[in-house]
Amino acid sequence: MENFRELLIKTYQQTNQFGKMLGMELTKFEEDGIAYKMVVKPEHLATPTTAHGGLVAGYMDGVLGLAALYVSSENSNLVSTVEFKINYISPVRIGDVLIGEGKAISKGKRIIVTEGKITQESTGKLVAIATGTFNAYPYQKAGMSF
Repeated sequence: MENFRELLIKTYQQTNQFGKMLGMELTKFEEDGIAYKMVVKPEHLATPTTAHGGLVAGYMDGVLGLAALYVSSENSNLVSTVEFKINYISPVRIGDVLIGEGKAISKGKRIIVTEGKITQESTGKLVAIATGTFNAYPYQKAGMSF
């Protein structure tokens, strides 16, 4: 399908309610990697000043998954998370602007492995690193049509 990748990412950005809820803004969707930007808000906190680890994990799943989606879209496929491993390096605080970057490191027909990192935009300080495994499948299985 011609322009599938462009149609897919446009549709994804419209339908990804979880990403909207977290405030994730896609800033790059290219062959050499993807990038998401997010500002830590009061609703993301676990303590009066520090974000919940689940926020960082959900954000990272999006970073890793979009890197896999770029690859899978070459074959008109979507992806689902099989597993991922995250290492939390430093705390995330209210007001932090985070940059999540991901790229594919292994591209099979069905299995795609990605790696990602999240940093604080102002300082470049590393927040978390992760690797993930994703299953590619036909977009029709998700009820999508183009």
